[in-house]
Amino acid sequence: MHQKTRLALLAVLDEAGRADFPYLKRLLGLTDGNLGRHLETLAGQSLIAIEKGHEGRRPRTWAAISPAGRAALAAEMDLLAAIVERFRNARN
Repeated sequence: MHQKTRLALLAVLDEAGRADFPYLKRLLGLTDGNLGRHLETLAGQSLIAIEKGHEGRRPRTWAAISPAGRAALAAEMDLLAAIVERFRNARN
């Protein structure tokens, strides 16, 4: 998961647990198509689960992080922390 938008999506879903499409779109400043493609990619890797349904008469799409997504996010954050630490140490 080396793509910053996908990393951001996993981080938001890790915090929220579950979020709907309009919330993610607004929070991350993405277009419908861009967000949809990123969600499809993450779902295809089993990092998130997509649920489609209705809220009243309106169709809704929700995304939720999976256990594999949480593990991938934690590994990526650990890697980023190590990179930041190396960067800081190199500057001292």
